[in-house]
Amino acid sequence: MNMHARPPQLLPEHAAFQTCEVRWVRHWNEHLFSFAIERPASFRFRSGEFVMLGLEGEGGKPLMRAYSIASPTWSDELEFLSIKVPDGPLTSRLQSIRQGDQLYLSKKPTGTLVSDALLPGKRLFMLSTGTGLAPFLSIARDPDIYDAFSQVVIVHSTRRVSDLAYHDELTAQLAGDPLVADQALLQFHYIPTVTREPFRTSGRIGELIENGWLFQPPVSGERALNPETDRVMLCGSNEMIRDFAAMLERHGFDEGSNAKPGTFVLERAFVG
Repeated sequence: MNMHARPPQLLPEHAAFQTCEVRWVRHWNEHLFSFAIERPASFRFRSGEFVMLGLEGEGGKPLMRAYSIASPTWSDELEFLSIKVPDGPLTSRLQSIRQGDQLYLSKKPTGTLVSDALLPGKRLFMLSTGTGLAPFLSIARDPDIYDAFSQVVIVHSTRRVSDLAYHDELTAQLAGDPLVADQALLQFHYIPTVTREPFRTSGRIGELIENGWLFQPPVSGERALNPETDRVMLCGSNEMIRDFAAMLERHGFDEGSNAKPGTFVLERAFVG
């Protein structure tokens, strides 16, 4: 029996949004999934930016939500990481999409979680919880980031082991990536941590910074965050972003923007 027997769900054209076909869907567990859509030929974005994505809502009005782009800037598809919210207006429907279905895509990406908003530095720490990992998947596969920083570190905190999306690819230091594999082998570090199940690293990111765990080999250099040399990106829950922004500012970091680069950046647009 063909599981994809139902015809693709097509959307009416809309003046404000592009209509894109779903390429693939991958379910990580019962409340987390990734998917990719075709990339329009004219679509350009910077690593770390987000778009509005959605489906047709009531009365024909598009139901849109902000999603960080997880794919690298050179890819011919746009990849996303999403939670499944049973009663969520969009995600309750989005989680059942299949290859061949269509989604609405905003025409222009935006966002502050970009390297242009950071001053030059030596180490780049990308701190994420849950689906806040998504923009960092794009940044870590951008060749320019390895020219800008000597060390590129992704820290991903989740409640359960099965929530560690992309764990195998990141543990392998992006070995399958055609553009950054060689540099990533030397410069990229991945630190997953789980808060509610047994795992090799447990505890919240703040604890790992305070006790120095985050700065153990293979990460080299100072065993603390230093605004002179370190740059930090934050993406995750509102609580996580608020707490870390306050902590960084206490340590002498200042928030950057596209107009005025600083020593840390965060995405204010949505909760991951």
